[in-house]
Amino acid sequence: MDSRERVLLALEHKEPDRVPIDYWATSEVNAMLLKRYGLSSQEELLEHFDSDFRYIDGPEYIGPELTVRDDGSKEDHYGVPRKSVSYGEGSKGGTYSEVAEYPLEKMTSVEEIKNYSKWPKADWFDYDCVCEQAKRARDTGKIVTFMGDRLNRCALLKPAMYVRGVEQILMDLYTNKEIAKAIFDKIAEFYCEYVRRTLEAGEGNIDILFTGDDFGTQQNTFMPIELWRELIKDGFKQFIDVGHEFGCNIAHHTCGSIIVLIPEFIDCGLDILNPLQPDVEGMDYEKIKADYGSDISFHGAISIQKTMPYGTVEDVRNEVKDRIEKLAPGGGFILCTAHNIQIDTPVENIEALFEAYQEFGRY
Repeated sequence: MDSRERVLLALEHKEPDRVPIDYWATSEVNAMLLKRYGLSSQEELLEHFDSDFRYIDGPEYIGPELTVRDDGSKEDHYGVPRKSVSYGEGSKGGTYSEVAEYPLEKMTSVEEIKNYSKWPKADWFDYDCVCEQAKRARDTGKIVTFMGDRLNRCALLKPAMYVRGVEQILMDLYTNKEIAKAIFDKIAEFYCEYVRRTLEAGEGNIDILFTGDDFGTQQNTFMPIELWRELIKDGFKQFIDVGHEFGCNIAHHTCGSIIVLIPEFIDCGLDILNPLQPDVEGMDYEKIKADYGSDISFHGAISIQKTMPYGTVEDVRNEVKDRIEKLAPGGGFILCTAHNIQIDTPVENIEALFEAYQEFGRY
């Protein structure tokens, strides 16, 4: 049984030969591990960890030249200026691209929102490269997944936060619903066409479309479920419907305590939920599996907030064993961390995760 067969069987809620596994880490972790193992490519690293997944890069941006401002920030394809911000020091440091300004923050009318000149267009991307990417990934025998980066990944709330500002868009949900809806509609319009063209170019070789939009905090959802249904659900379902048109399984990443949204996700036709974040309120993964495991699959449940960075090797081993025992029966589970492994994670714990998987991961 190859990786693709293994994952697809698990997504049918059946038990393959072993639990499927995925590998998520920051670029700094990847670079550190490549050096440690004397490897020369990401593909070699994925083979080293026996990952069942291969992610393709997707379309290339060929749109209008992206403006570099006097302060050194560079606009993305939403017209949002971003700066590279460093964190940590030395081998435990890295960088993130952070928003420097919100271009729609001061707008007060739906007309202004609709007339914003820098809404991205699907025509700004070259899709020809996707065919070769997908074929090359398919030839590995792995499950082929398109996720994109944080700007090219199907989402509604996060891009709205980038263009409007976190505080302002959350206030809009209550005080300016028309503006919030106009922003969500423009974002959905772009991503639906962008994904449609990407999957067309994949010529049937893309197995999973991974969307991503954080709907939760450590304690609860960003908004009451009634507002999610009113303002988010339609666009969320549009992404799923487009992916299903091309025979893809649809996975969605959302951090936070989002248990109240799981029935909504299922109603929209979502196939895979990532992650079952273990360190937030209410996400009792064992109960979630019992309540919803026949209707949706789960990807990722290993703690990157506590166990991976701060636990012992034995803590990591015990957590891997626990997640497999409680989430893998009957299929519908892919072992992975709950988010990217961060650079402050001891390498011994990373190795312990994958060693424990090899020990406990067979059905």
